[in-house]
Amino acid sequence: MKKTFGKNERLCSPRLVGRLFQRGSTEVQTFYLFPFRVLYIIEKESPPKLPQVLFSVSKKSFKRAVDRNLVRRRCREAYRLNKESLLALSTESRPSYIAFLYLAKEITSYDVIETAMKQSLKRLEKLPRAVQKTLI
Repeated sequence: MKKTFGKNERLCSPRLVGRLFQRGSTEVQTFYLFPFRVLYIIEKESPPKLPQVLFSVSKKSFKRAVDRNLVRRRCREAYRLNKESLLALSTESRPSYIAFLYLAKEITSYDVIETAMKQSLKRLEKLPRAVQKTLI
């Protein structure tokens, strides 16, 4: 499998981003795993082929765009290299839309970001099955 992160994997639609960040929505699940807060939606009918992902770094924490871009690039690279475990799941059982919010107040090394990304993806693998079991 190619380890790419193309345009079709990026979450760009304002309507979908609004749905993901809507307060009080019951369709959005979330968890916190330092330095990320992960929000995701599992689409039951007509899910996309690949999960669409969004990376967000706060302007309040990192005033300079150079710093925000560095953190965002590190997060994207960690996701790109470790996403195959998430793609191995069936399209109905994996999250359709995912947002990774970087919450740390300082720039962390790539190693810390990569280990957190691996743990987040493992947790995303296990969560949809637990949600499905409760629905049945």
